[in-house]
Amino acid sequence: MSNQYETVFILHPVLSEDQIKETVKKFQDLLKAGGAEMVSKEDWGLKKLAYPIQKKKSGFYHLLEFKAPGELIEGFETEMRRDERIMRFLTVRMDKFHVAYAESRRKRLSNKKQEA
Repeated sequence: MSNQYETVFILHPVLSEDQIKETVKKFQDLLKAGGAEMVSKEDWGLKKLAYPIQKKKSGFYHLLEFKAPGELIEGFETEMRRDERIMRFLTVRMDKFHVAYAESRRKRLSNKKQEA
């Protein structure tokens, strides 16, 4: 049985648009190759960090939401640690309340985009 996970990661602020897209695609492909099903992907853009990480004061935030077998997570996180473009990451297994909240949040965001 697959669990639903959410990974938020911060990329170095010095990366180009192409490097960012390439990095995000790399990790999406890694998940898909391991049998994961992508639920959602969000680009939160360049944000100021609460505290400096590797002497950087900002970073590009991204969120990946996916369904995957638990065994996949360890290899996925190992790859994230090895990639020097990623400054920090956090993977969380979502419970039913978290999943429901994420779905309602996505609906709100899509409604706002349609209004704009």
